[in-house]
Order: sequence, then structure tokens, then C-alpha cells
Amino acid sequence: MSLAELSSRAIIGWFYKKLNASDGMGWIQAISNYFTSDQDSEEYKWIGQSPVMREWVGSRQAKGFTTNGITIENKHFEATIDIPIKHLRRDKTGQIKVRINELANRTNSHWALLLSDLIKRGESNVCYDGAYFFDENHEEGKSGKQSNKITFDLNKAGVNGEVGTPDVPTEAALRQAILRGIQQIISFKDDQGEPLNENAQKFLVMVPTNLWFIAKACVAVPLSVGGATNPVKVLSDLDIAVASNPRLNWTDKIIIFRTDSDVKALIRQEEEAVQIKAKAENSEYEFDNDAHQYGVDTWRNAGYGYWQNSVLVTLTKVEKA
Repeated sequence: MSLAELSSRAIIGWFYKKLNASDGMGWIQAISNYFTSDQDSEEYKWIGQSPVMREWVGSRQAKGFTTNGITIENKHFEATIDIPIKHLRRDKTGQIKVRINELANRTNSHWALLLSDLIKRGESNVCYDGAYFFDENHEEGKSGKQSNKITFDLNKAGVNGEVGTPDVPTEAALRQAILRGIQQIISFKDDQGEPLNENAQKFLVMVPTNLWFIAKACVAVPLSVGGATNPVKVLSDLDIAVASNPRLNWTDKIIIFRTDSDVKALIRQEEEAVQIKAKAENSEYEFDNDAHQYGVDTWRNAGYGYWQNSVLVTLTKVEKA
């Protein structure tokens, strides 16, 4: 390519074209709400559930707001690459464009990085109700104690024969664990003691890479190995997707997310959208260093939303006596 084709205007155009071609992994939108921000931080007040219908006796009985909430502070993130002028001059194989496309891809995956960090720390970071995000002791109002952190013993999968190990379960055993997690989500009650997820139909199963193949097999085809009916596929009222997350640092856990709720399990917050800036032609940086710099930056952050729309399932295998 000529230097004219590798101008800062052309390079910036490549970046935004690649950035807008894909906004990252599909699971990002499925499990998180996106909110814009116009200040240092935003406070999210979770106001409990709307009141249930009751027989009109006497006057109306209005339900007030709860005081629970979380604050998410915007943070400044950046990534910068340095391109020597000699590389611009000698680039005949499109290597500069490759680097710029990689920068766009890295930028698009930033939400996955932030959300994955929240997920990995969910057993030790608190959410809006004061409990850990993944916890056995969530309680609000009349809900009673509830847990979105459960274990599933493969030996109790209700299948004949081998069930595998927690890091390599059989398809039949993992299928039972997935259904057990969905059952847990459907069981949750709100602060008035009413069913919270009774209309849930769409779910996402997030797994580490070692469980991806088995999890996909659990939901992909009507018939399982050996010709047996796949109970997940015949449950026509459920829509179950699978997402592999290589950022997860465990091998024996899966997470079930409800994805058809208005309020998601996680929150994405953005004050300033991604921008790319250049120190390029005729700049002082070019004069001093015989190079150009391209940097992207954004103000954003992520936080915990509704724990009731997720369940962490740890696979175990209790040794039989």
C-alpha cells in the first residue's frame, strides 16, 4: 500500500468500519443491560416488584419503593499502538490494516473482559441486597432465604451407567445439571413472596471451554447419543442457548442465565463511547519519533444487576462408600 492509502484518515476509517461490523460476543447483550451515563457514577435503585392484584377492599393500598441499590463508577480505559513510519512506507502486504482490525476486535471484546471479571468474582463480591452475587443466603421482604449458588452431584443425575467427572461429565449428566439450574431460577420468589420467574422461557448456559462440546450436545439435537430422546429439546416451552467463555478460570462450574427478563443479571454502563485518536501526519510526535500513534479510549464500567436471573452450578461427584 502507498503512504496515501495508509493516511491517518484511512486508518481511522478502517478502525470504525471493523468496530461497527461486530459489537462483540452475542452473550454480552443476552445477560446484561446497557445504560448510558453523564457523570462520574450512577446509582441504580432496585425498587422490588410491583404489587400483585388484590380484591379491592376499602381503599387502594399503594406499595412503596425499597431502598436497596448499587453505585457503578465510570473508569477510563485505553489501548494504544505505535507504528513506525518505515512500516507505513514498506507495507505491501496489508499488515497495518491487520493490526488496526486487531485493535478493533480487542476493543469489541472489552465488555466481555469486564463482565467475565464480575462473573469470576461473583462468589466474593456483593450485589444490591448486600449478599454476594452468587450466594446461598439471598433474602428480601417475604421471599425467604434463596440460593443462586448450588451444587449438582453427578451420581444423582438419574441416568444409568457412567456419569463422568465434574470436568468431563457425560452428556446425560450435564443435561440434568442444566435442567436443575433452570429449575432453581424458576423457583425464585420476589420480595412479596410471589413467583418471580414463572414466565421464564429463554436461558443461556455459560460454560468454560472444556465443557463447551458436551453442553452443545445437550441442547443441539432432538436425539442424544444412542438414540434416546433429548429431554431438553422436547421441552418446547424452553429456549436454551450455550456460550463458551474462555475467560472463566474453572473447569467444573456452569452458569445458567435467564435472558428474557427486562432486567438482566449484569449491567454495562458507558459515559463516553469508544473513540480513536491519532498523532500522525505533521504532528510533533511524528517529528520527534518518526512514527505515528493510534489510541482508543472510553469511559465505562460494569456491575451486578439482578442475581435472580442467574445460578452458579458447581458439578461434584461424591464418592460412593
